[in-house]
Amino acid sequence: MPTTMDLEIGVAAYKVVRDLLEVKKGESVLITIDSAGHWRIAEETAKAAEAMGAKVMVAWHSTPPGYGKVGDPYLPDALHAAIPETDCWVEYNYQWLLYSTPWEKALTNPKRVRYLFLGGLNEDQFVRCVGKVDLDLQKQFQDTLVGLTKKAKKIRITNSAGTDVSFENVTERPVTNEGWALEPGAHFLLGQIGWAPLEESINGVIAFNGSFSGGGEADLGILKDPVIFHMREGVCVDISGGKEAKFLKEWFAKLQDPLMYHAAHVCYGFNPGAKLSGLCTEDERVWGSTEWGFGYQGPFFKAKGINAKTHVDGICLNSSLWLDGEQIMDEGRLVHPKLANLAVKIGKQ
Repeated sequence: MPTTMDLEIGVAAYKVVRDLLEVKKGESVLITIDSAGHWRIAEETAKAAEAMGAKVMVAWHSTPPGYGKVGDPYLPDALHAAIPETDCWVEYNYQWLLYSTPWEKALTNPKRVRYLFLGGLNEDQFVRCVGKVDLDLQKQFQDTLVGLTKKAKKIRITNSAGTDVSFENVTERPVTNEGWALEPGAHFLLGQIGWAPLEESINGVIAFNGSFSGGGEADLGILKDPVIFHMREGVCVDISGGKEAKFLKEWFAKLQDPLMYHAAHVCYGFNPGAKLSGLCTEDERVWGSTEWGFGYQGPFFKAKGINAKTHVDGICLNSSLWLDGEQIMDEGRLVHPKLANLAVKIGKQ
């Protein structure tokens, strides 16, 4: 019997397999989902991959208590073995396998696995953030912004909650253009552009006023009050704000890992379907936001390789952005002429 959004979910799953992964006949496709994830999405993706002639396996398993290596002891041995031995891996886990030990084995020096992270998306989010996105226009927009960012030497970001942070770029480091998993390596949901700045150049204040995600008890969801990270040479030296900030300050201290205070990456959020929901995967892509990750630093950033226990992410809504002194965005609205024109075509301003 049909259920809500069956056809729309089918379309989105087909776009994942055909357009975002370009699955080929005979390739192995692994789809992972924990018991807290949304099964229908995994099932429809499996059907689409099977129809493309792939060899499909869905790994449904119990939900670990946290992200990355925190979850390692709770993963089945068979899953550890399967992840590095596939051509395409789509992750729908609510508690991410991202940054776990089997993830590292498959993706530290990727030669085979094309990994697409879509962790935790529910049916509505999957349709809005994948199925209804015009992929051609989105690619033009992201390519343009990536090009501008790669050229920039100095960057400044602000927002009305109090963010005012500046940093320098390293020319040799990649600026990731997320959405398309067409070559071996780690790839993520559409609408995010991310990179690792020169760590010791990051100074100022980062005011998270969207949501905060750290896995398990540190998944705060949508924030009631801004959480302020005070940055000095790439390290958070203090956390201030209300009750949520106090909780995070104590949680960081309990981890007993100084590397957790190090900024790992910064990202832009530009998925036209994304809404602030409390799910990090979607929140990181709210149009006009910026996002900062702390702790573990993925190898795809080709940076210092911060090997912290886990990873956290916070969202700064309605950001303003300057690249080498030129304003690109004003409180979440594109002011750069080419980007503004593409945004209108996409339907965002």
